[in-house]
Amino acid sequence: HDNAVRYDRWAKSPRGSFALRQEIKLLQGVIAPWPRRKQKLLDIGCGTGMFLEFFWSCGFDLTGMDKSPDMLSLAREKIGHRADLHLGSAEHLPFEDREFDYVSLMTVLEFVDDPALALREAVRVARKGLVIGFLNRWSLYGLSMRFEKKKSSLAGARWFTWPEMRALIQKNLSPGSMRARSILIGPPCTWNPAPVIRHLNSTPVPPWMGAFTAVRVELTAP
Repeated sequence: HDNAVRYDRWAKSPRGSFALRQEIKLLQGVIAPWPRRKQKLLDIGCGTGMFLEFFWSCGFDLTGMDKSPDMLSLAREKIGHRADLHLGSAEHLPFEDREFDYVSLMTVLEFVDDPALALREAVRVARKGLVIGFLNRWSLYGLSMRFEKKKSSLAGARWFTWPEMRALIQKNLSPGSMRARSILIGPPCTWNPAPVIRHLNSTPVPPWMGAFTAVRVELTAP
C-alpha cells in the first residue's frame, strides 16, 4: 500500500506533475493517427491510473490491468466506472486473443521478470497496435538516477536504451511500422515551468535523448 501511495504522491508533486504533463503531451502526438471511437484499449500495468485518465479523455473504450491490488484500488477511486479494471500479470494476461484494438504498456517492461514475454502477451491480445512508454537509460534522468545515492522505487527497474527497446520489439513482434519520440531532455532538477527550461523539457526529441520515450507500433495483419 505504501508503494501505491508514494507513487501517487510523486505524480501530484510539482516535479512529478510537470513530468506527467509532458509525457501525456508526447503520447498525444505519438498516437495521433489512431482512431478512438468504439476502439478498445487495454492499459497493462495501469498502476494508480496515471494514464487511464488520458486514454479515457481520448475516447477509447478502456480496460486497465495491474498486478497490485493497492494500485488498482487507487485507480478505481480516480476512474470509477469509466474503465473496466482487472487484477493480473503482464506476462499472463487474462484476456482472449485479439480482444482489444490497442494495448498500452507505460513504464511496465522495466518492472517485469520477462519483458519479451510481456510484449508477446500484449501483441497476442491486440489487433491493431501497441504504444510503449519506457524510461531511457541514456537520458540525463537515467544518468542522474545512477548517481543518486538515495533508494528510489526506480532503483530496481530495468532501464532500457532506445536500441535495446527497438531490438526487443523487432524480435518479439512483427511491427508494420514504428514511430518513437522522447521528452524531458533535462535532468529532474529542471522539470519545472521556468520559461526557457520548460521549452527545453516540453519539446519532443529523438527517442534516445529524453527521459521518457514513447513508441507507437502498428501491427501487421496476420
